Amino acid sequence: MSGRFAELCDPNWLRREQEGCNFAERLVRRIGEHSCLIDAATGREYSGQDLLNLIVGYAAGFLSSGLRAGDRILINCSLTSSSTLAYLGAMYAGIVPVPVEDRVFASSSDSLLARVDPKAVWTAREQSRDAVARQGILQIAGEFPPQDVSTLLPASCAEEDLAALMLTSGSTGTPRLVMISHGNLIANTEAIIRSQGLGTDERAMLIMPIAYCFGASVMHTHLYQGGGVVFDSRFIFPDKVLHAVNRYRCTTFAGVPAVYNVLLRRSNLKSIPMPRLRRFLQAGGALAPESVRQVRDIVPSARFMVMYGQTEATARISCWEADCASEKLGSAGLPLDNLELRIVDSERRDLTSGNIGEIEVRGPSISAGYLDDPESTAHNFAGGWLKTHDYGLRDADGYLWIKGRAADFIKIRGRRVSVSEIEAKVGSIPGVYECAAIPVQDEETGEAVALFVVPRDGNFGLVETVRSCLPPLWTCASISLVEEIPKTPNGKIARNQLRVAP
Repeated sequence: MSGRFAELCDPNWLRREQEGCNFAERLVRRIGEHSCLIDAATGREYSGQDLLNLIVGYAAGFLSSGLRAGDRILINCSLTSSSTLAYLGAMYAGIVPVPVEDRVFASSSDSLLARVDPKAVWTAREQSRDAVARQGILQIAGEFPPQDVSTLLPASCAEEDLAALMLTSGSTGTPRLVMISHGNLIANTEAIIRSQGLGTDERAMLIMPIAYCFGASVMHTHLYQGGGVVFDSRFIFPDKVLHAVNRYRCTTFAGVPAVYNVLLRRSNLKSIPMPRLRRFLQAGGALAPESVRQVRDIVPSARFMVMYGQTEATARISCWEADCASEKLGSAGLPLDNLELRIVDSERRDLTSGNIGEIEVRGPSISAGYLDDPESTAHNFAGGWLKTHDYGLRDADGYLWIKGRAADFIKIRGRRVSVSEIEAKVGSIPGVYECAAIPVQDEETGEAVALFVVPRDGNFGLVETVRSCLPPLWTCASISLVEEIPKTPNGKIARNQLRVAP
């Protein structure tokens, strides 16, 4: 924090020799002249001392509403600055935020409220929530006025204290609530900053909500490092977002594979120079190496960083700067510098390099487990190691190669084939815009592949072309040409919505 900001704040707090363990407190300490939250759709901007005072204002507002440290508050998230202010303000006050996308809450409010058991629900604007009213939960709506930081000390927190509850973001199954501690957030945020080489003048373009751990980690790292975040909800018009990258001088752009596919196929990425952009961040699934090459070729001045992670690991596990000339293209890189990673067999015995097994990881950013689910916690967090349920291998240089989820393998004639490998192969066929694969039962082979293919430019004569490009060992039961692949709110393929016609 620069001197002019520190002078405005309580010296008994900001000038302590040691920082506390409250993650929001640490983030607030680092707010300086480059810090900002911007809503690109409206042009609304909060920066510097105003931003600091607003975070404290939300903390004071929640406390004046009757909430106390340790209470849970469900944050109804949208791609706006106010959601972040509410999230950080609650954490600053020691209240546990539970960020949830509005559409997720709207579709499962009763079950979600029962699982979270919040004392309050915050929304950006006044709106009727029948489920909230039925359960007698406090409803808080709208913004709070700024408050000078010297008037409210941050809640005192230990590293192991609960900082936030984050919903897992898988494409199948019921999402769990992951218990993220202040120590988890501090460790993961600082490790990500080191791995990406973030400076103090960074500004991220964020088109993902902070209810998604990838979006939250981008927000955490850029604000914690003294930079800013630009929220843009207009990615349905990708060129508007690309122009906003320039308008707001963004240095970072983050997206899941589907986002980069849109940029390459449905935007004017080639004709919109972005001279200030320093890095692309990609996580949330496998992006075809050819797509990485294309983005790098179009914007060669920006680094392309491929990352792997899970909500249970507070976001990031590994990171790699994609070098298109390297044989490592397609890998997920090396573990963050404060994590240990191993590959194990079904008996949890370590496997040597080159052998595929389950990925396990341990370290200070691994969460304590799932809220009110001791059975799943005991199963997935065994002996200090997080069982990711992802399969992969490490090569002789230690680089991690993801082969798929345990549930995302198709066993054809006894041979396990990764769904992501199938999708990458089919996605590289000329005329294919996008594809998804699911397993189906087959009397002869045990399981077979069912493909759903989105043709490029209306080319619907693709079935035989696709079938002819598949390896002989990949028994393909069907190929369905579709207009689009169903996605989760976080851009992942919603495989549970894919159905093969009888």
